[in-house]
Order: sequence, then structure tokens, then C-alpha cells
Amino acid sequence: MEGFLTSLAGVFEPVTFLMMTIGCVSGIVIGAIPGLSGSIGIILLLPLVYKLDMVQALVVMAGIFCGSMYGGSIPAILIQTPGTPSAAATSLDGHPLAQKGRAGKAITVALIASVTGGIFSGICLMAISPILAKWALKFQAPEYFALALFGLTLIASSSSDFLKGLISGFVGLLLSCVGVDVITGSARFTFDSVMLIGGLNVLPLLVGLFAIAQAFADATNKAEPPRQEKHFGSFMLSKDEWKRILVPILASGAIGVGIGIIPGSGGAIACFLAYEVVRKLSRHPEEFGQGSIEGIAAAECSNNATCGGAMIPLLTLGVPGDAVTAVMLGAFMLVGIKPGPTLFRDYGTQMNTFFMAFLVMQFVILFLGILGTPLWIRVLSIPRTILMPAVMLFCFLGAFSLTNSTRDAFFALAFGILGYFMKKCKYPAPPMILGLVLGSLAEQNMNRTLMIYKNDWTVLFKRPISGVLMVVSIGIILWSFREVLMKKKKGVA
Repeated sequence: MEGFLTSLAGVFEPVTFLMMTIGCVSGIVIGAIPGLSGSIGIILLLPLVYKLDMVQALVVMAGIFCGSMYGGSIPAILIQTPGTPSAAATSLDGHPLAQKGRAGKAITVALIASVTGGIFSGICLMAISPILAKWALKFQAPEYFALALFGLTLIASSSSDFLKGLISGFVGLLLSCVGVDVITGSARFTFDSVMLIGGLNVLPLLVGLFAIAQAFADATNKAEPPRQEKHFGSFMLSKDEWKRILVPILASGAIGVGIGIIPGSGGAIACFLAYEVVRKLSRHPEEFGQGSIEGIAAAECSNNATCGGAMIPLLTLGVPGDAVTAVMLGAFMLVGIKPGPTLFRDYGTQMNTFFMAFLVMQFVILFLGILGTPLWIRVLSIPRTILMPAVMLFCFLGAFSLTNSTRDAFFALAFGILGYFMKKCKYPAPPMILGLVLGSLAEQNMNRTLMIYKNDWTVLFKRPISGVLMVVSIGIILWSFREVLMKKKKGVA
């Protein structure tokens, strides 16, 4: 009880609570802007994160993460344009319900489901993380290499096009090799350029592939934005509607946490999986796609439940669960926080405060959602000619502030151009980011494994944990290639 009260007091410390509120508000606003996401929000606030203490930095980033998940549902419901990829399934029933003059109910269901999913994932984060951290202390070099490989194969296989995801991941691995080899001390892929001796930082890559690439895409998009709905109807739910969303919320919360724990999965996968499961369990499957509140509840609860789930491998193993936590991992490194098993041993009190703050911020989102929905809707009316230049400005400032050098700003611009063409050619960006983040982890632990076990590669399969991860990774790759071949055969037929 004393520890609980201490953690709760830390949550309501003025600066910490202020950072939580700023993170939630920023996340909702950014999530409500089509094309932006939680990862971009964290990037834009990186100059602020540099100056914060550990708990405050964790709270503001988690607030952006959770807030953007809910915020993405607003344009998905009103204009059938998901604010974030995780809100894609929400638009399937949210917009048809809004067209029937019941947008208020759709927004209310999305808010309730998002908050409930966040609370459920927060409880799982508190219960599972310390246990998993103790188990993770047994990890050695072979296990970390196998875990990094497992994360890379999952993020590549989860993209719509496996081969393009795999290519993007390989490019990220190559980028992680740029600079000086930590084992041999030799320079690699520097092309005799002093700018590349220090390697490539995570921040310019994130800024370029996500934010600047999206700004370029919006600047070249000549299509008119969809019109905003003006009639929302009642925001209150009837007793029967409360009963109808109960089971979908419970089922989707468990699915969201489970998918979030898997490195490289993310809310986009969880929301569609939960949507399909709930549709099969529903007594009214014919309503799905026509304006079902069960479909909205399933999609929104699952994608917000992935927030806590994705942070479990991030905090305990140092492996990001999705693209947003990949950005958070880069931010952790920038502020001097090293995620992993020792995080709970060295910062136990701070982590308990963060867990408590994660639960409290769900109620902050609920309060903001009830009072601020009309304000979030008005954000959609900001002209793109004003919005995107402001985004570009913050992106370059964030990249420049990393080392106070134009070097990283130049790299951000270069990766922005690359990201723009990747969008045009439909190459996913998350595999490349995780390739850069996990590439060094995989390389260093692979070298350590070979040095310790005298170049014996078979040790990766002899040790129980690493052996299972290696076999699963190989199985995922083979299964994905099988699906590619089957699609080609069906196409020919």
C-alpha cells in the first residue's frame, strides 16, 4: 500500500501530470489529422522530451501513443479517412453510422472502447512486465540475436506485400552497418565521407520516412479533401447498446494485448483481426459494414489495447512492438534510457509510477474526449497549406536539435525524399526503421555469440529459447513465401 500511494503521488506531481495531459492532448490532435500518427507526434515533441526526467519523458510519449489511437477514429468516422493506420477498421462501420445521422453514438463508442482497451492493456503491462523482465534476465547473446531476427521477420511478414516488406527491412539492416564497426573498429559504407563516420541516427530516419515523406505526399496530392459531416445526433447510448458492445470490448481487449506483445505487429493488424473475430461471434453479422457499433467497439478497443501490449517487449526486452514503439525506442536512447531487463532493477520506483500513470492517462483521455470532441473536429478544417509547412518546420528543427548540426537535417530531407518514393511504390517504412534499430542489436550479439562459442553457429539452435525463436523465424519466412506463391498461382488461374 505504501508503494502504491508513493506511485500515485508521483503521477499527480504537477509537472508529471502536466506532461501527461500535454501528451494526451497532442496525441488526440495529431491522431485526428489524417496522415499523421503517434510516431510523428513523438518526433515533433522530441525537443521537449530531451529536457524531461525519465518518468515525465515516458508519460508524455505514452500519452501521445494512446491519445493518437483514439484521435484517429474521429476522421475515420466523420470523413471515412482514418487518422492513423490503426483506425482503418473503424471507418468500415463508423462512417456508415455517421451517414445515418448517428455520428455522435459512433464517436462515443470509439471513446469508450479506446479507454477500456487502454485500461485493460495497462493492467496487463503492470502484471506481465516485471515477470517477463525476470525471465528476460536469462537472455544472453544468442537469445538477443534470435529475438532481433524474430522481430525483423514479423514486421516484414505483417506488411501487405511480403517481398516489399522484406526488401525494406534489408535496406534498414544495411543502413545500420554504416559507420564504424564496434567490434573491429573499421569504417564501413562511409564512401570516404566524414558525415557517415558516426553512422546514421534513428531520429533523421524517423523524421524523413514518416513526417517529411507525408508532407511531400500531401503537397503533390491534388485531390480535394472529403467534406466534413456536420450532424452528429445523440452522443448517449441506450441500455441495449451498452450490452451489445460489452462482449466485443472484452474479446478485442485480449486480442489487442496479445497482438501488441508480438514484436512488429501493431494496431493495424489487431484491429482487423478483432473486427473479424467479433463479426463471427456477433448475433447480427449482417450489420457489419453497414454501421455496427459492435464493429466500432472491436476495432477501437483492440488498437488501443496494443499500446500497453507493444510496450511490454519494448520495456522488458528492448524490442519495439510496432512502428510507434520503434520511435519510442529511439527517443529512449536519445534521453539516456536503456530499455531491457535491467530497467526494472535499476529504476523500479520510476517504472511503478509510469505503470500507474498509464492507467490514469486513460481517464484523462476519457475526460478530454467528452469535453473536447467539438475541438478535435475543428482541427480537420485547418488548411493543408498551413498545416504541412508547420509540420515540416518542426521536423527539421527536431532533426537539427539532435546534434545542433545541419548534417542530421540533411539526412532527414534525404530520407524524406526516399520515403516519398516508397509511399508511391507502396514499400512499407516500419521494416526499414526496425531494420536500423534492430540491425545493430542483431549484429553485435551475433558477433559476441561467435566469439564466445568459437564460431559455432549451431549454438543458436541448441539453446532452448534461441532455438525456438530461430525455428519460428524460419517458419514465418517460409510460410510467407508460400503465401506469395499461392497468390501468384491464383492470379494466373
